Amino acid sequence: MDGEVIRLVDITRNYKVGTEIVRALRSVSLTIRKNEFVALMGPSGSGKSTLMNLLGCLDTPTSGQYFLNGKDVSKLNDLELAEIRNKEIGFVFQTFNLLPRITAIENVALPQVYAGITKAKRMERAREVIEEVGLTDRLHHKPNEMSGGQRQRVAIARAMVNNPSIILADEPTGNLDSVTSHEIMALLEKIHKDGNTIVLVTHEEDIARHAHRIIRLMDGQIADDYLNAEIYSSLKKATVTV
Repeated sequence: MDGEVIRLVDITRNYKVGTEIVRALRSVSLTIRKNEFVALMGPSGSGKSTLMNLLGCLDTPTSGQYFLNGKDVSKLNDLELAEIRNKEIGFVFQTFNLLPRITAIENVALPQVYAGITKAKRMERAREVIEEVGLTDRLHHKPNEMSGGQRQRVAIARAMVNNPSIILADEPTGNLDSVTSHEIMALLEKIHKDGNTIVLVTHEEDIARHAHRIIRLMDGQIADDYLNAEIYSSLKKATVTV
């Protein structure tokens, strides 16, 4: 893991609700390095969703700085943020967010349209990442012709298509049964092992245990930040065995 991908410096985010000011994030400082697999956890109202929106450049902080690959994105305008989102961040959502009237390969290729890539190259790259997530036989199927797990695989392929700096997965197993959830987490683990940086937002302890590092939020602050002992213990054993 070399090099910072994400660095937050004293980030605060306040919202005005009626006459009151809600402090959703309070002086949060955080660094995530290349090829980390991080789980963000916290109860409702902890600031978890607000932090996710800031990391995904879907929102901007009230104060503080957010550096993504060394660039301060905390003061960018909406157009600049949209460009950063398309190039640097791959999103995976609980509800998949696939366009229902187009095929899997067309959904996966879509982010490349905004990147100005030719159709031939878009389709070639989309086919590559669909193959990586094990869905070659569903290239030309529409979302309603696929299971929930298959739709999430398409969404993961779409997140990967532009070779983003980070993959931000927001409750990626929230709409899936336990068996399919395990399959999707195994896929995310494989993607991480291939060199990708993943930030996983979840409230489920068993899902968070797949991450190598767990960050817990409470009342808009980082309450805990630690390495996953189970993961590192198994990695150590595997290294000794080899």
